[in-house]
Amino acid sequence: MEIRSISEAAPDRRPPAVNEDLVLTGPDFAVVLDGATAPRVYVDSGCRHTVAWLVMRLATELATPLLTHSSAPLTDLLADAITAVRASHADTCDVSNPDSPSSTVAMVRFDSDRIEHLVLADSPIVTRSPEGRITVHSDDRIDLLPDRTLETVRRLRNQPGGFWVASTEPKAAYEAVTGITYRSAVEAIALLTDGASRYTERYGHSWDELFDVLTTEGPRRLIERVRRHDSASTASGKRYDDASVVLLQGP
Repeated sequence: MEIRSISEAAPDRRPPAVNEDLVLTGPDFAVVLDGATAPRVYVDSGCRHTVAWLVMRLATELATPLLTHSSAPLTDLLADAITAVRASHADTCDVSNPDSPSSTVAMVRFDSDRIEHLVLADSPIVTRSPEGRITVHSDDRIDLLPDRTLETVRRLRNQPGGFWVASTEPKAAYEAVTGITYRSAVEAIALLTDGASRYTERYGHSWDELFDVLTTEGPRRLIERVRRHDSASTASGKRYDDASVVLLQGP
């Protein structure tokens, strides 16, 4: 498959801009991570490290087994990565703190016959079949919270009945949305952080439109379109966000 990608920091970040998204691709895999930006009000995360540090460490731990063609399930690879990152700062940070830095995960791995996917938190994976049928693999549990107050998010992060993210709990990996699709049933795959998927999820364009932009104009044009919407938007929530897209296309 041909792989095209882009990852761009939110344009309103104060310099030097730090992109808390990360894209990792190889000959038979793609990973998109979206670090959870710290709240504007002070929250004691118990960790001396930044969200960008966590995202980079997770990517580093995932890269080795993916590049060496591990046959372990994607859930195991993610659990092992979280375990390794947790161990790397357990001596300096309070890894039991529920506000410890965290990240979403979207991951695909493919061979000549099948495509595996894993989605943890709100970075969807969307596929289009040769016939044009769209399938969205998403994890919407954070949208089902009773509210988004700091107290509620803290209480329900990585807890049964709440939502799950990659942070300090390896068991979160086994709560991910996973599945396998025959490769012959997939013409194109898009992995998106929510800063890019908002083209559909916030601004109302269909997934078909999103795929048309990606496949005819490329990932950069999709981000440019999102930024134009962001600039004109009066919706509540973050006006801008880091945005990442990976497009896999072809036989």
